[in-house]
Amino acid sequence: MRTDSRQHFVSGTEDRIYLESLIREDFERCHPGETLEDLKRRASFSKEDRDLLRDWMAVAAARAAAASRPNA
Repeated sequence: MRTDSRQHFVSGTEDRIYLESLIREDFERCHPGETLEDLKRRASFSKEDRDLLRDWMAVAAARAAAASRPNA
């Protein structure tokens, strides 16, 4: 499944928390010494970090979509 990383995925606080839980461990493994919270804070003033956060949230949305599909 291809996910458009420019699409807005988060509709509410609970959705955002759920999506972040799907990527938190992988993000922190890929970026030692950083947390997802660090990235979110920097994203408010850095275009590069905003884009990186958007890409990670696209991964989270794809994971959520895959988890919600019925097993065929």
